[in-house]
Amino acid sequence: MKNLYILLPFLFFQCKNYNYISKQEKVIPIKNLSEKKLKIWYHKDIIDDSIPGISLDKAYNTILKDKKGKDIIVAVIDMQIDINHEDLKNNIWRNKKEVFNNKKDDDKNGYIDDVNGWNFLGSEKGETTKFVNYEYTRILKKYNSIYNNTENKINIDSSFYLNYKKAEKKYLERYAYAIEDTSFIKTEYKDKRNAEKTLAKYFKDKTYSVKDLDSLKQLYPKDSVLQMHISWVDYYMKNDFTDDYFEDYKLKGIERLNKLLNFDYNDRLLIGDDSDDLSDTKYGNPIVNSDVGFFDHGTLMAGIIAANRNNDIGSKGIYSNIKIMPICVASFGDEHDKDIALGIRYAVDNGAKIINMSFGKEFSLYKNWVFDAFKYAEKNNVLIISSAGNSSYNLNDYNELYPNDNEDNGDEVSDNFLMVGASNYLANENLFVAISNYGNSDVDVFAPGSKIFTTSSKKKKYKFVTGTSASAAVTSGIAALIYSYYPNLTASEIKHIIMDSGVEYTFPVKLTRNDSIKTPFNKLSKSGKIVNAYNALIMADSISNTK
Repeated sequence: MKNLYILLPFLFFQCKNYNYISKQEKVIPIKNLSEKKLKIWYHKDIIDDSIPGISLDKAYNTILKDKKGKDIIVAVIDMQIDINHEDLKNNIWRNKKEVFNNKKDDDKNGYIDDVNGWNFLGSEKGETTKFVNYEYTRILKKYNSIYNNTENKINIDSSFYLNYKKAEKKYLERYAYAIEDTSFIKTEYKDKRNAEKTLAKYFKDKTYSVKDLDSLKQLYPKDSVLQMHISWVDYYMKNDFTDDYFEDYKLKGIERLNKLLNFDYNDRLLIGDDSDDLSDTKYGNPIVNSDVGFFDHGTLMAGIIAANRNNDIGSKGIYSNIKIMPICVASFGDEHDKDIALGIRYAVDNGAKIINMSFGKEFSLYKNWVFDAFKYAEKNNVLIISSAGNSSYNLNDYNELYPNDNEDNGDEVSDNFLMVGASNYLANENLFVAISNYGNSDVDVFAPGSKIFTTSSKKKKYKFVTGTSASAAVTSGIAALIYSYYPNLTASEIKHIIMDSGVEYTFPVKLTRNDSIKTPFNKLSKSGKIVNAYNALIMADSISNTK
């Protein structure tokens, strides 16, 4: 890079007639943010639009104008994906070496009929395991007999025993929460039904809008019961808390007790493999979309990365030349390390250049299997992008988050792994998304992760999502964009381009919604920056041309 100059409050770089901002030191009041613009806010630019997005529109209108990149495969290791969604169906990976449903492994990759990807949670009969144990449940199941035996306590491994006790503590906390949460949702659902019965007396067809409720509220200001029920239903309607939502919530609450926290529940019984044996690879099925009405997360992430940009419906992904490879390892509960490790290897072996992993857990039974998979991906020049998690943890202090590329904030096992935190659309003290994990020892970079509009497998087909999962998906889209136009770059180079080319925001932000003590945003990650597609492409061009 050359021709560095400063123009406060911004720091600019100039390269090949393109100027880009690398530092933002002062807050910027947001201009008009219409509902339409909110749906693509993260594509916007901090200077042109007063929105701390990734400058994607700017990149398309300048750097990428009249240019064409190559197709890139992005593996989404997640829940199932709605491969027939109107905004995704043309951007789903197709294994051209495999013949559909002929019950043969045509390409000899070890996976029969894997036309679109692989479901590691599926059975030979086409079923899918919807609920699995938490990892701490698995740890207790595996080691209770050892650590509860007083004779064995003399020879126990102190470091693992400490992990076992942490798992035990977490299990007890979660069990108590599950009891309380199940009771809460039953009561809440009952209250909803009672409130709707009250309103039915005033609306014969039982249909009404928020505006209708406001009018009714003004007509009967002294009816305290009616006022209360109007407020409840108004809240449910504004937050889309439908009967389906409550039924789904109730089911997950009950199954949390019956399966996720149940020592007697074997979540691999349906699948038929040994989850403690990495060499046992003959399991799963090729159906990556059998239960998309129940599983939504994978579809949400796929849309952020690669929803059709040209059909003028729904949402717009980062890049149109992406082919999404669905790899299913996630359901309700914690992912098995075995599935994660084999999923990464499947992605690498079948041509993915970017792997998006928007999930996480606080314990890991076989983290070395995952570490080895990271190294395998690095050896084959594949970049892995992972979410930082939504627990508001400072990972400098609490480093127990998996998957991760290090232990206890030590040396990284490979240089092809990016962990991403979540940023907001306000360039002020609220730039940090309060639920996001953070920490400049572990979190590499931040990316937009608040109110991201994307594809959904639910009835409405689209929704807004918030969290670091979305941030990881945004970053995966940028990585794919870079790889597409500069295929001679390595995974490590793209990782560092993304980190180094972002916009550094130095003003103080709140870590919680009510924080009085603020922290400079650039202290919350290794890079101190928010990813920026425009900047990254300029830097990628410079590095690519010197190779």
